Amino acid sequence: MNAIGDTLPQWIIRSFQSEDLPGCLILYREGLIGGHIAENDTGLDIDDIESSYMRVGGNHFWVAQAVNPDGTAGPLVGMVGVQHFDGTAQIRRLRVTASHRRRGIGTALVETALQFCRDREYLKVTLDTFMEREPAIRLFEKFRFHLDRGRSVMGREMLYFYLDLYSGMPRHHKGDAGQWNLGAAV
Repeated sequence: MNAIGDTLPQWIIRSFQSEDLPGCLILYREGLIGGHIAENDTGLDIDDIESSYMRVGGNHFWVAQAVNPDGTAGPLVGMVGVQHFDGTAQIRRLRVTASHRRRGIGTALVETALQFCRDREYLKVTLDTFMEREPAIRLFEKFRFHLDRGRSVMGREMLYFYLDLYSGMPRHHKGDAGQWNLGAAV
């Protein structure tokens, strides 16, 4: 949560529930570049998040949900999933709705996914994004993801990143100046 003092949080991160699917579909569609699914993606996992992430051991899906000023639940404003394959986890479907960006939601979603991977002792985490997603790239760099490679997909540059967890996962914390700082894993 991102509570400041005694005020109500503006949003919370929680596990996906089946009634979240319509909101997740909206977030997914909002995040498509040019409104098209990439050639390296089927989008089938987003149609059935329950089966793809919640019923398969080692996988999980979270949503960021806005909290209204009166404390009631608001709309979904972000999401992220983790899928596990042979010691490697892939962070997928990271989305934050445009109206809620630059509020720490993306950072909290990635932190949640990475902690899940660390708790399960995965050795490596991968993810990919299009070059046009500069804020996402900066977020991945903040967590010390390394650029592995790039390739052209539908005439756009797709970037592939990885983070080795076996050497310790970076943690970050809010510094005195309000900037996020990376620290060594404990």
